[in-house]
Amino acid sequence: MNKGNRPCHFCVTNTKWIDYKDFETLKKFTSLQSKIIPPKRTGLCAKHQRELAGAIKRSRFMSLMQYTVIQK
Repeated sequence: MNKGNRPCHFCVTNTKWIDYKDFETLKKFTSLQSKIIPPKRTGLCAKHQRELAGAIKRSRFMSLMQYTVIQK
């Protein structure tokens, strides 16, 4: 668990590992500019924040998620 008020989403749901192919879940932890939201705002523990960042980066590399948002 983290030190903040909010419990870690992945600890509560008892997630064994974060899947890089589940981009719908990963999008919840990115901002509108496709930046990874810091753990202070997401409420994730350090272990799951590291796994989340790795999954998002892997998902971007595999072209499942975008690196940036194209502004019109």
